[in-house]
Amino acid sequence: MFKTILVAIDGSQSTDQVMEALDQFRLEPETKVILSHVISSAGSEFELIADQPRSDSEEFPYRHIEILLQSYQQQLPCESEVEIVLGDAAEEIVRLANIYKVDLILIGSRGLTGVKRILEGSVSSQVVADAACSVLVVKGS
Repeated sequence: MFKTILVAIDGSQSTDQVMEALDQFRLEPETKVILSHVISSAGSEFELIADQPRSDSEEFPYRHIEILLQSYQQQLPCESEVEIVLGDAAEEIVRLANIYKVDLILIGSRGLTGVKRILEGSVSSQVVADAACSVLVVKGS
C-alpha cells in the first residue's frame, strides 16, 4: 500500500502510540520506514557539536534518541533508516518527506489546546498544512 513512510518521533508519551499505529499497517518487506527525530535548533548547542569532528569514544549528546530510534528500527519487518536532524520540527519533517518522496507521514499530537497551542504552535497541524503527501496524526491520550 505505502512504499515509504516517514515516522516522526519526538520522545514524548505519544511516541508509543505512534509506533502502535504503524503496527496497524501491513508493512511489506519492500516498504521503507524512515524513523525521524528533530532536535529543536532554538538555543541548541547541538549545531556546534555536530560540525566538530569527534572520536568514537566521545558521547554524542543525543545518543539516547539514537538508541530509541534504533530500538524501534529493530522491531520493523522491513527496510528502515534513522534520521536525526536539527531545525524547526514541522519544516524538517516536511523536508525529509520531500527528500525521501514518502507516501505517508505518521506523527503524534501533543493535544495542546487554547493558549498553549497558540504560543507553542502545533507541529502536526503545520505538517498537515505543508506536506505534499498524506499525513496521519495520532492523537495522544
